[in-house]
Amino acid sequence: MNRFYFGGSDSSGSDPDEDNLPYPKPLARSAFLTRDFDPTAFLSSLHNRHQTLEDLRTELRTRSQELNKELLDLVNNNYQDFLSLGGSLKGGEEKIEEITVGLLGFRRDVEGLKKKIEDRRKEVEKLVDERRKIRKEVQLGRSLLEIDQRLEELEEKLMLVSMGANSPDNKDEPFNISDTEEESDGEEDASVLSVSRLQRRVQQYIYIKRLMEKVGAEHPFLIKQEERLSRLRQTLMLDLSNILTRKGSPDHYGKEDVLKAAALYRDMGESDEALRVLRK
Repeated sequence: MNRFYFGGSDSSGSDPDEDNLPYPKPLARSAFLTRDFDPTAFLSSLHNRHQTLEDLRTELRTRSQELNKELLDLVNNNYQDFLSLGGSLKGGEEKIEEITVGLLGFRRDVEGLKKKIEDRRKEVEKLVDERRKIRKEVQLGRSLLEIDQRLEELEEKLMLVSMGANSPDNKDEPFNISDTEEESDGEEDASVLSVSRLQRRVQQYIYIKRLMEKVGAEHPFLIKQEERLSRLRQTLMLDLSNILTRKGSPDHYGKEDVLKAAALYRDMGESDEALRVLRK
């Protein structure tokens, strides 16, 4: 390494054998091994280094040559290992192909499972829809059966010939009418219909109409029952008009009964019919 000296060309009084100048130490290799090595920052850290720029260049060049020589020696010393590594890499394409084929097979299996799950989901959804439809149809059937039974009961109470009665022994009471009430009503004059009994008959008629509206008047079964419902209405209208006009037994029906009969007209939605009867 080149050395430099302080002072001019006059060297009198100095001993050339004595050298007390602060020569710089060799650059440490560890300074170049940091992850965030920055050449500019590294050179800036050498501002207190007693060394010329040319000497620094020479030292760095020497260090580069040493590193190249070490790398060459490393390759020469491990040449057989490098050859073995190259041989072990031969056939890697086949292994990659095998892995690729395996992944493709796995992908097909996954897609197959997904398809089976989707098909199963659609099947379950279809079964749920069918079950919902069946339950709806069962509920509809029960409603239609209830309508037929209540029509038959009301026809029996009003002593009409049932057009669709299937069970003459049917004794179900739609509005929890007790036997004592029916018996007490039976003790009255057969030619005169009590207002309380007529109220129950009207309530039964209104309930039947509500059931039919809930199902839908356009249902074929209900269309066939319109004649029966019309006969029930006509019978109830006749009984109400007798009370409203006090026919048959003028002394039996009082003003209170007339008012109740008018209210029953209103409940049935037949207020206009009540006015027509009163105007006669």
